[in-house]
Amino acid sequence: MTLKLRVATHEDLPQLRALMAAAIADLQTQFLSPEQIAASHAIMGLDTQLVDDGTYFVVEEDGVIVGCGGWSRRATLYGGDHSAGRDAALLDPARDPAKVRAMYTDPRHARRGVGRMILAECETAAAAEGFSRLELMGTLSGQPLYTAAGFVVVEQLEDDRGGVPVPLVRMRKPIP
Repeated sequence: MTLKLRVATHEDLPQLRALMAAAIADLQTQFLSPEQIAASHAIMGLDTQLVDDGTYFVVEEDGVIVGCGGWSRRATLYGGDHSAGRDAALLDPARDPAKVRAMYTDPRHARRGVGRMILAECETAAAAEGFSRLELMGTLSGQPLYTAAGFVVVEQLEDDRGGVPVPLVRMRKPIP
């Protein structure tokens, strides 16, 4: 398997939305009830501000997108274009952690290094802009990847904006 990472474009949006829907529906089945998975669709998703900012990446195999994710220099921690409470304020790299955002892997490519590839690129890019820490809001299905990548849990919470409480974990990591 040869994986290629590149910056996402607006032309990728239909494929990204389909990949995200599949990942939410499939990869969380061991961690969430069917009701929580349905609620996750209302909470999670693509924030196109990341694409506009050039901080969102896709991983392709033979020209097919198999994963996506990015980082942000903006205050919003998680959620898609449809999510309430988004904040486009720019972060201060000297004070604030950069945000890792919207990490999704095609279920057929899970646990093959796609997520690690994206996380490494996020870390490198955020460090190049002066950030010394990363922060993310992870799902229970993503927590093992983030823990293996050096993130630690700083808060466990539930988001009930989808009508049913969905457990999430806020995690942080220093950039070495």
